[in-house]
Amino acid sequence: MGEAVYRPNTTRMWTLLLPAVVYLALTANLPTLTGTALIDGSIGVVLGLYICSHPAANGIDLFFLQRGALRRIASGWSGAGWLLLNALVMVVGWLVIVFGAAQFTATVR
Repeated sequence: MGEAVYRPNTTRMWTLLLPAVVYLALTANLPTLTGTALIDGSIGVVLGLYICSHPAANGIDLFFLQRGALRRIASGWSGAGWLLLNALVMVVGWLVIVFGAAQFTATVR
């Protein structure tokens, strides 16, 4: 049995940005999504945690899956771009969590 080779999945990372941007745009422009602050906040927190889990898993895989994978990934421009994409997805996911948590205390007008 051969050693597993780690391949970055950029399509998944770009796909995760879509629901995050949609959620952030909707919460910024609408007073409420469902009419209940608890449900709105829960959607945001769960969505944000799901979005953040993928770059976190990628980081764990880089450290523990294969020896030297981090060095190989970070050595080229494509690898550095992939690391920056993971950082972007993590920050956007964190924003979704923050906006979702803010929905818990929001007052509907």
